Amino acid sequence: MTGPGGEKANMEISARFLYPAMPFIAWLVSGTLKYMVNRIRHGREANKLIGNGGFPSTHTSVVSSVTMLIGFDQGWGTPMFGLGVALTYIVMIDAVGIRRAVGENAKWINALTRESAAAVEAGLRERQGHTRLELLGGLAVGMLLAWAASPWLA
Repeated sequence: MTGPGGEKANMEISARFLYPAMPFIAWLVSGTLKYMVNRIRHGREANKLIGNGGFPSTHTSVVSSVTMLIGFDQGWGTPMFGLGVALTYIVMIDAVGIRRAVGENAKWINALTRESAAAVEAGLRERQGHTRLELLGGLAVGMLLAWAASPWLA
């Protein structure tokens, strides 16, 4: 990347720093966006909704950001990009399948607990997993972050 005068820009970041930073950046951006969405939708209850579930999927943002960064850096037909895509699929399938089912089971268990022991508070977290829209939001965040960071790959 060159500056206005044609000289090498001082803002170039080596891949050895960008690759480990990208998952943290994606987590931070996705988590902040998720909190803002929850704050708009649920008001003060947003603090209680911090964690798994919701829009966008933070897990998907984290994994897809690195996968896309690999694609921009090493090429779309490389084995590393293929491995990243496979890992991204696994995370996404897990989010809409297993983790979502865990959340649905938690709702039933909490309901049964409330019915059988009125004094006991049901404590399983019911917001687990994601809808397809929440996954697509996480994928979009990861892709946009990798695209935005790709010019700084040295």
